[in-house]
Amino acid sequence: MSTPAGTTPEGARNEREAAQWVRGMFGRVAHRYDLANHLLSFNIDRYWRSHTVKRAHEILARPEARVLDICCGTGDLVLALAKSGKPILGSDFCHPMLVAANGKIAARRTAAVVFESDAMQLPLRDASLDLLTVAFGFRNLANYETGLAEMRRVLRPGGMAAILEFSTPPNAAFAALYNFYSRRILPVIGGALSGSRDAYTYLPESVRKFPRAPELVEMMRRAGFAEVGFEYLTGGIVALHIGRVR
Repeated sequence: MSTPAGTTPEGARNEREAAQWVRGMFGRVAHRYDLANHLLSFNIDRYWRSHTVKRAHEILARPEARVLDICCGTGDLVLALAKSGKPILGSDFCHPMLVAANGKIAARRTAAVVFESDAMQLPLRDASLDLLTVAFGFRNLANYETGLAEMRRVLRPGGMAAILEFSTPPNAAFAALYNFYSRRILPVIGGALSGSRDAYTYLPESVRKFPRAPELVEMMRRAGFAEVGFEYLTGGIVALHIGRVR
């Protein structure tokens, strides 16, 4: 299977149109995004994020660690990372998502700051971060190689990248069951909750087209990451990819 350059929403003819479609889609569902995510994942998404934080513990334990969560959406991983006591940065290119994230950060009085930025053009110096995370957002980038190169650029030696993303379960029977749920049931429930069925029709299609976990590992290696590996969570519904910078 050839690896797509990036996300390919129906009707998008190039990277700019793909990015515009994704930004608009997330803007439409921001008001119900958390509710839909927790219900559709049966709240397991909370475990996936907490596990990501656990895997990043060695970096978070550094006294002066600088941490950024890209494609942060409504800020769930930002808030999970902030439990470490570190000030956490979050970025996203969808303004309504950041409004929701800011509301949650203020309500919990968390030491976190979010800002509006495209993940493929971060307004940060080279080698300025110790940890860069992304949960369920990397798949939506208009160009995966550009996104990985940018992640590598802003991480300093000794830093880590953690990509939590939907994947294809390796067990064929479980994959077929999950495929039925994601393509037949998820769009109906997600559309009803969010008022935007196209967003939850896009979700399973974007997962189907996304590189499988071993392929993403190879892409990370080509981008310059070292000690790259992945682990399946919940039977392979999602995979957590880790890469380090030497």
